[in-house]
Amino acid sequence: MHFKVIIVFLEDDKTDAVMDAAREAGATGATVINNARGEGLNKSKTFLGLSLETQRDVILFLVEEHLSRHIIEEIGRVGEFDAKPGTGIAFQLDAEDAVGIAAQQEVIIPEVKELL
Repeated sequence: MHFKVIIVFLEDDKTDAVMDAAREAGATGATVINNARGEGLNKSKTFLGLSLETQRDVILFLVEEHLSRHIIEEIGRVGEFDAKPGTGIAFQLDAEDAVGIAAQQEVIIPEVKELL
């Protein structure tokens, strides 16, 4: 079984909706890192040295490669990444190896067999 890591940077008020959408699309779990800071094309605004940007979260998903494209598309749709600039970004990387996922594999294997 081969896996992808989907990494999502988004506004913290969209985290729960994106997590729900990813789970419905086939993700079996995720790790959320709170209080991230990012900067896009335009430098963020400040007032008296304080940042005016919204808080960001980082979500890490380890997903089976056949499910990854559908999951990342749902993440982008729910997060409105293409509709509203600056709301977030998601991308995927190949995972060389993974351990500690035996319980998830029991759920993933039947889903992937349906796709093949």
